[in-house]
Amino acid sequence: MKFSAIQFKDKLGREVVLRNAEESDAADLIDYLKITTTETPYLIREPEEVTITLEQEKSFILRAKNAERELLLIAVIDGKHIGNCSLMNIAPYKRYGHRCGLAIALYQEFCGCGIGKVMMQTALDVAKTIGYEQAELEVISDNKTAIALYRNLGFEKYGTFPNNMKYSDGTYASADWMMKKL
Repeated sequence: MKFSAIQFKDKLGREVVLRNAEESDAADLIDYLKITTTETPYLIREPEEVTITLEQEKSFILRAKNAERELLLIAVIDGKHIGNCSLMNIAPYKRYGHRCGLAIALYQEFCGCGIGKVMMQTALDVAKTIGYEQAELEVISDNKTAIALYRNLGFEKYGTFPNNMKYSDGTYASADWMMKKL
């Protein structure tokens, strides 16, 4: 969906622009995926699994921008992409039409600066405005920083999926399912 850009200052006083992802952002978004998958164990892919082509990413961005009930936001500081947040349908069925999913990631150097909170709150506000009644997300159970953010925004844990991910070193991570009524 189309989103009117907003500006805010992070905890360090930097001007952050939150706007729709554009097709011209595709290469940056692919690079971002490649880098963030090496920075944190909390994302769903291993770095070598980021094989999205430029055309596939452009198509994904265009689909999100033209969708009535989906949103792909990116955060920018001084023209540099620093993270993104997405709002998506859970499923295309009427019985699931009241539910949306949220996802967010930032480059590690921008975590803890209040940017993620503004991004998530913006996505939640949009979700409520366009008629969603509940927002859902999945988070790795030992990602305490993210869980604290989500709780602060009103999300509650409603289940845990043991051994949700298996890392290349053979260890596992469980995931918590969280939900917020809008």
